[in-house]
Amino acid sequence: MQPGRSFQLFLNPRAGTPGMVVLTEASFRRARAEITVWEGYAPTPLRDLPSLAAEAGIGVLRAKIESARFRAEGVGSFKALGAAFAIGPALDEARAAGRPLVVACASAGNHGRALAWGAQREGVRCVVFLPETVEASSRDAIAALGAECRIVAGSYEETVRIAAETSATEGWALVSDTSWPSYTEIPRRVMQGYRMMADEALADWEGAPPTHVVFQAGVGGGAAAVSTHLRTRLKPAPMLIVVEPERAACLLASAELGELTTLPAHAEGASRMVRLDCQAPSLLAWQELERGAGAFMAIPDLAAEAMAARLAGLGCPTTPSGGAGLAGLFAAAADAAARAELGLGPESRVLAFVTE
Repeated sequence: MQPGRSFQLFLNPRAGTPGMVVLTEASFRRARAEITVWEGYAPTPLRDLPSLAAEAGIGVLRAKIESARFRAEGVGSFKALGAAFAIGPALDEARAAGRPLVVACASAGNHGRALAWGAQREGVRCVVFLPETVEASSRDAIAALGAECRIVAGSYEETVRIAAETSATEGWALVSDTSWPSYTEIPRRVMQGYRMMADEALADWEGAPPTHVVFQAGVGGGAAAVSTHLRTRLKPAPMLIVVEPERAACLLASAELGELTTLPAHAEGASRMVRLDCQAPSLLAWQELERGAGAFMAIPDLAAEAMAARLAGLGCPTTPSGGAGLAGLFAAAADAAARAELGLGPESRVLAFVTE
């Protein structure tokens, strides 16, 4: 931790440099065309938070409330946009190869819930591998959507490995929201679905565009999708601040070292930001964020828990994972040096995402 701070902040020296195209515009147009005609689809609300803006000393603060995403269908997070969009090609490939019509994934909760919903819509079997740290309520929600839950005695990264190995052995269609060198196409489609939340936010934004965006990250797929969309739609692009748990800040560590980095398990155990407790970035996410993110932050569990309580009091109930981005914003806003480093002030206009 930096002296005198309860958080870590790293300004990205590679922000804005040219790099590879991770997500194409043509593929996003196909995603938007498909998702917007799903039964039950509706844009989630973009909510003004003037009292929080005044407290943070900024001009505008608006939050995209993703906890409303397909809530009636049992999902309640932005993950629905990715898993359900990616499931079709995965099943098409299985059909063409004569493999079982079974989809599988590793999840810390929300991706598994989203894939279970997508499998239910397609009428196929779904198996979700969950680390033992995932709370019983998440397991029950996934099972309620008809999926089989398999608990792994280990970390999220171990769960990803077992899900991939079991899927390969059984011939199941793996629909992962993280990627690695030999596995990118399905995660790329997942991320294109995630871009919808940024697309909707810009469509509803009134007045001068945002100057800053805060987004919380586990493996980084959601943050990278938002980064891509805002860079391609706004000139100049707003500064993206990626917020992680201090016990699982794998993207911040990657940015500091200048290369994709996997962290060892934290000595103090798992973060209470359960959905973000990931020690290894997604390859595709890192390829975008290593140049698309303006800054990376790592915050303690207590900060995220306090923000979740604040949001509940404002009628936006969420979890520490869902409110982590706003928690990072407030930690930085209360630190004079961090405010200066990030360019936060009375004229700043901040877009945040409450992701569950």
